[in-house]
Amino acid sequence: MYQSLRPFQTEWIPLRGLRYHVRHWGSATSTEPPLVLLHGWMDVGASYQFVVDAFSEAFVQGRRIIAPDWRGFGLTQPPAGNDHYQFPDYLADLERLLEHYSPGQAVDLVGHSMGGNIAMMYAGVRPERIRRLINLEGFGMPANTPEQAPARYAQWLNELHQYECGTLTMKAYDSAEAVAQRLIKTNPRLPQDKADWLAQHWAQANAQGEWRILGDAAHKIINAQLYRVEEVLALWRAITAPTLAVEATDNHMAHWWQGRYTLEQYHERLQAVSNCQQAVVQDAGHMLHHDQPQAVAALIEGFVS
Repeated sequence: MYQSLRPFQTEWIPLRGLRYHVRHWGSATSTEPPLVLLHGWMDVGASYQFVVDAFSEAFVQGRRIIAPDWRGFGLTQPPAGNDHYQFPDYLADLERLLEHYSPGQAVDLVGHSMGGNIAMMYAGVRPERIRRLINLEGFGMPANTPEQAPARYAQWLNELHQYECGTLTMKAYDSAEAVAQRLIKTNPRLPQDKADWLAQHWAQANAQGEWRILGDAAHKIINAQLYRVEEVLALWRAITAPTLAVEATDNHMAHWWQGRYTLEQYHERLQAVSNCQQAVVQDAGHMLHHDQPQAVAALIEGFVS
């Protein structure tokens, strides 16, 4: 199994009525801006371990690095009685997290996928709170039209019913090894040793010996409200932090959206960010922080330093 070079320390903090789980590396007493790492959908904060291990020793020892588990992911509990998730709650959670760890000081913010979308939105809402911003494949979503609203709300209601009936669940696995194989199936570039390590943090055995993904099944329920591109672009235009948009050479958008939203359209949207650089990580897919942690670490370290 992969042996981490810089094991994390763990902490639970009270945050908006939840017991939030946060991983720490580096110096808790540093006066440098904290580096905050936001994971993506159906992922956990431990996902950044390989990148942290690839940072230089001076970089890690010179600042605090934190990676929370979003609500209902990893070891952070879901809200009591919760049956769906609203995107603005992630912004509010991030706000409270920064107030706890960096009151009055701007941070360097990194987000992957869903975490990248949250980071971009938050940086537009609270531009003064972000010193440097790095978006790892947080592309956003295809544009919607108002005419799609009736079908969207109907789908949301249907999925709520499936969740309440217990038919919308997370798959169970018979062992940690099976979880690791599931990770490799999703990302064939992931080496076996890293898959084995991630499986221990991505899933957990229950009383019956089944390994369950540490993600609330309610995350599978579609957002009831349409994705409003104009609103997102208004947020992006409000970003003042120097921004680095990082993507992998494998274009997964073509597979995800089947032409409804392209990489070229994402690049056009990025023009709304006033101070934005772009970078590409070679020989990597969407989980680029797993595929090429050294390259991703070098980009982050160079940009925030």
